[in-house]
Amino acid sequence: MKQQDPTMEARLSLKREVGLMGAVSFIAGTMMGSGIFISPQYVLLAIGSPGASLIIWACCGLIALLGGLCYAELGTVIPESGGEYIYMRRTVGKVVAFMFVFSFVIVMRPASATGIALSFAEYVVAPFYSGCAPPQLVLKCVAAGGILLLAIVNCLSVRLATGIQVVSMVIKMLALAVIIVGGVVTFFRGNAEDFEDSFEATNVGVSSIGIAFYQGLWSYDGWNTLNYLTEELKRPEVNLPRALLIAIFLVTGLYLLVNVSYLTVMTPKELVSSNAVAVTWGNKMFGSWGWIMSVAAALSAFGSLNGTFFSGGRVCFVAAREGHMPDILSMAHVRRLTPSPALIFTTAVSLVVLIPGDFQSIVNFFSFTAWFFYAITLSGLLYLKIKKPELPRPYSVPIILPILVLIVAIFLVLAPIIDDPQIEYLYVALFILSGAVIYVPFIHYKLCPGLLTKLTTFLQLFLEVAPAEKNL
Repeated sequence: MKQQDPTMEARLSLKREVGLMGAVSFIAGTMMGSGIFISPQYVLLAIGSPGASLIIWACCGLIALLGGLCYAELGTVIPESGGEYIYMRRTVGKVVAFMFVFSFVIVMRPASATGIALSFAEYVVAPFYSGCAPPQLVLKCVAAGGILLLAIVNCLSVRLATGIQVVSMVIKMLALAVIIVGGVVTFFRGNAEDFEDSFEATNVGVSSIGIAFYQGLWSYDGWNTLNYLTEELKRPEVNLPRALLIAIFLVTGLYLLVNVSYLTVMTPKELVSSNAVAVTWGNKMFGSWGWIMSVAAALSAFGSLNGTFFSGGRVCFVAAREGHMPDILSMAHVRRLTPSPALIFTTAVSLVVLIPGDFQSIVNFFSFTAWFFYAITLSGLLYLKIKKPELPRPYSVPIILPILVLIVAIFLVLAPIIDDPQIEYLYVALFILSGAVIYVPFIHYKLCPGLLTKLTTFLQLFLEVAPAEKNL
């Protein structure tokens, strides 16, 4: 194979191909995935009553909106891809940023992708296992197939991945519209008894509220998607905040209406015991045609998984470019201009996490880790506002917003631990801190550089990739 000309390597960068429509689709499409078709039963199970569950869903939307607006300022002050990683790198330092990217690459993004892939598989196989739970081996094989297919798509083309995101968003919007209309029709027929005494049996324990928020916020996960691909966004100073507002208002409204529909058509007991909520809803509304909802929910989760891969690969790519991951992960394909090595690595880790994973524990531990780092990121925004007010800010939020979201983040991290301590949270905390231990020998002192250089050269030729520079 011919060696790449050095001048071409220096000019290689990711293209700005994501406009406002694509941006809204990435946010809303990533958020509206598996969560709204799976999480309602877990929110209701944790909080105990239909009325309280609706309040949880509304509050989750508000938290996502406020967090998104804070991130919009960060994305315009620091206009680089990489999300939390690059913001921590620029505000709190290299060690904390490495702790984040280590946790993100090994735990957070694979856990997110695995949870979505499992819910995708749940809906794909649901019509074939009516009335009983599908075997775990079947679920995991289908989930692995979905992960591999989308990894290939994202390695081949940014436009193809964006196109899948837009199409899947349209499908999931139609599916949610069907659920909403069905619920409205049922409600006006007089099936509203589940809303009588709707706050009875509410669990008011700190741990119950925290777990309910974890499950609800899982459905809103993706509100920060654009911050991972800022360098590929057209006019980020305009499109970043605009896309956030459009997408999060849209998603919050749809989620509330869908939950009302679920509670109108199904009893709380039916909702909590369902393996696939949308399928149970479809069977009650459409009888033998209920499988249509299974197909729509599967396609919705597929789109969400696509958005997760698109954004997650970019964090790994940026971290490698900053010297915190192997050099090969900072390279892009010389013709397709996709960060294919980072995407391949993320896929491999996700498949490993899939082997022992189950949906509910994945969500809880993902949320605990995510909100720990959200708190650090928001602290960085406060630092920039107070210590560096002279920085250009194409978009800015009042200082009270990051303070409020920071308080929420601290509550979500501490609440489950204080009220109901579990040894698993200690393991997660120790894993996060282990990033600092790994940083010293492998990043600061760069152990084994010769071996990594040879491996990088081989993979660079094999994968047809070259170093990519920042696209500011």
